[in-house]
Amino acid sequence: MSIATNYIQNIQYQFKETKRLGTAVLKRLTEKELHFKYNTESSSIATIVAHISGNMLSRWTHFYTEDGEKPWRTRDAEFEISTATKEEIIEIWELGWYCLFQITDNLSPDKLGLNIHIRSEKQTVLEAINRQISHYSYHIGQLIYIGKMVQNNQWKPLSIPKNKSKE
Repeated sequence: MSIATNYIQNIQYQFKETKRLGTAVLKRLTEKELHFKYNTESSSIATIVAHISGNMLSRWTHFYTEDGEKPWRTRDAEFEISTATKEEIIEIWELGWYCLFQITDNLSPDKLGLNIHIRSEKQTVLEAINRQISHYSYHIGQLIYIGKMVQNNQWKPLSIPKNKSKE
């Protein structure tokens, strides 16, 4: 197996695992918990989902042929107070991931070196993918942290629980 093929398989796995973690958070929380904000400067999970999905739709729509920052995206609106229902939040979440997987599930080694643009900045497909993995992982960490904060001792870990490493 070539290093490029291995890389593609790895990023496909990483994106799917990142989505799995975020989906687990969304399913565990109530609608009220999805809208919880620690303070006025904080974002709720609903807001972060709107941002992630907006980013995904902008970046991955016409990925190879258009700038990843689409003129139709209203990034600032993604951070406004959301009144979405839990079902709408999950629908927004799924729509963004669907757009991403349309590209990553069909990625081939010959595409990794192609140049694309994000905010008029030229980068290779490989560089853009690494950028997005980092960005989405950052926000999924926020979702998990907020979920833990909201549910406190009711929270069930998404990985190895505290003091259970040896098991």
